[in-house]
Amino acid sequence: MKIDFIDELSWRGMIHDMTPGTKDQLQKEMTSAYIGFDPTADSLHIGNLVPVMLLVHFQRSGHKPYVLVGGATGRVGDPSGKTEERKLLSVDEINHNLECQKNQLMKFLNFKEGENKAEVVNNYDWFKDFSFLDFIRDVGKHITVNYMMAKDSVKKRLDSGMSFTEFSYQLVQGYDFYWLYKNKQCRLQLGGSDQWGNIVTGTELIRRKYFDDGEGEAEAFALTCPLITKADGSKFGKSEGGNVWLDPQRTSPYKFYQYWLNTSDEDAEKLIKYFTLLGEEEIKDLIQQQHEAPHLRLLQKALAMEVTIRVHSEEDYNQAVEASELLFGKGTTENLRKLPEEVLLSVFEGVPQFDISREDVNEAGIVDFLAEKTQVFASKGEARRMLKDNGVSINKNKVKDDYVISENDLLNEKYILVQKGKKNYFLVQVK
Repeated sequence: MKIDFIDELSWRGMIHDMTPGTKDQLQKEMTSAYIGFDPTADSLHIGNLVPVMLLVHFQRSGHKPYVLVGGATGRVGDPSGKTEERKLLSVDEINHNLECQKNQLMKFLNFKEGENKAEVVNNYDWFKDFSFLDFIRDVGKHITVNYMMAKDSVKKRLDSGMSFTEFSYQLVQGYDFYWLYKNKQCRLQLGGSDQWGNIVTGTELIRRKYFDDGEGEAEAFALTCPLITKADGSKFGKSEGGNVWLDPQRTSPYKFYQYWLNTSDEDAEKLIKYFTLLGEEEIKDLIQQQHEAPHLRLLQKALAMEVTIRVHSEEDYNQAVEASELLFGKGTTENLRKLPEEVLLSVFEGVPQFDISREDVNEAGIVDFLAEKTQVFASKGEARRMLKDNGVSINKNKVKDDYVISENDLLNEKYILVQKGKKNYFLVQVK
């Protein structure tokens, strides 16, 4: 059964604003829509996943998505939601970022087959030969300064100062919509609610330019989704270390998984609608089960599984689950040995670490190892007492005071995990 795009977004809570006639247009025919992505980094972060999911639902509804990468607008900088002008990137930096982002988007959208396959367009292609004089003559004359000054993104910046570069941004983005409308029959622009002003500048430019140029009437549409705010007031998509990125080199799959797993119950009810393709009844059942047994955290587990597999892989998800169990006491030595080095270091990032030589490992008695070679314990007496009380584990195995450390204990040929009591971990690196 074909999905109705507007109905789907409505029950998911993903509509903030929409121009009149949008639903009628989408029900009338297969429609093309686009979202612009900002090339400020070589990876998308989870805040970008909201517009990505708009395109996913759009394509699943039988419509054609365009991904616009801002090779030109990335050289200007969008003032929306910004308190100061950002650093402009070089051409090489922008092109590198665009290629990386495109590769990530291919995990979400079908770019390969079908009438409604996704396409990538780069606005540098139509701006590179567009002179400044031609732009202000052919585009600038259709939109008044009063119209542009009325936009929130402009009004909020006037007192603190705003360059002409940033002021012109909405006109540049508006021309993107016009170009795609004329050349790709793109009738709809999607985005976050902070983009509403820029998007409707595009719909207005299309209407006025077609009329003023004698090309007849033209109608374009806009739809935005709410910006996500977390229940505790903190910014969605941020962790203690900054942005939560889709690139595994920037945010490990384990940390990515943990971000979703640690979502509050209130946020999880909202985010599972935004970031998964689970159906309405399935989500209702999960929410009901969550209310009945919140300690099981079924919503968070379903959310973390769906998003981690989609962004990374099932293998990464399974490793993240095993790694989580290790940290919280349920894992085994076998699971620990299976972890790749980068996952192991990600899981135990921040725990105290000791560096020792390879000679110190061979045939080292456990008491000397714990109290002299590593200082896990302040004294041999303290180490012996804890060993006697069954409170020390090497690589998740309980050990006694007669245990001898050897190279057989090395994880990834250079690490040993020591656990003191239930929660105190130490990572020993053998060099």
